[in-house]
Amino acid sequence: MKILVLSDTHGNLSRVYSVLNSVGSMLDAVIHCGDYVEDVYTLKNKYPDFRYYYVKGNCDYGSSEPADETFVLGGKRFFITHGDKYSVHWNTDRISYKGSELGADICIFGHTHIPLIENYRGMYIMNPGSISRPRGSAGCTYGIVKIEDGLLTPSIVEM
Repeated sequence: MKILVLSDTHGNLSRVYSVLNSVGSMLDAVIHCGDYVEDVYTLKNKYPDFRYYYVKGNCDYGSSEPADETFVLGGKRFFITHGDKYSVHWNTDRISYKGSELGADICIFGHTHIPLIENYRGMYIMNPGSISRPRGSAGCTYGIVKIEDGLLTPSIVEM
């Protein structure tokens, strides 16, 4: 299983289209961690064959989508959120504790626009960065999560 992980697209999908057009045939699902949750609706119309998992972000004013979501894919428990409710600009402590409480194998968030992969007591903490509005020293980035033979492997791809 291979999952595309996005966050903070902010209405600019041109690079997302490039990724989906080049590797989309190898993907099973798309995760979007907010800040322009409307982009997911556009993607669902253009690429209806994927499963989509998504949450709203702090810039998704008036959205009725959930702020947090927990689900199982490929036998692994995912916890996704935008991150603003968990003070991720300061550190990953609160989000790590929440993911651990939920029994997550991986906790995925956005908000900072800065890519990150950490391991907290056997649980991965991942921020795919931003494919449209990067911050920090990284360029435009997105994430890939692979689940093969019961092993979950997250990675960051820089464009």
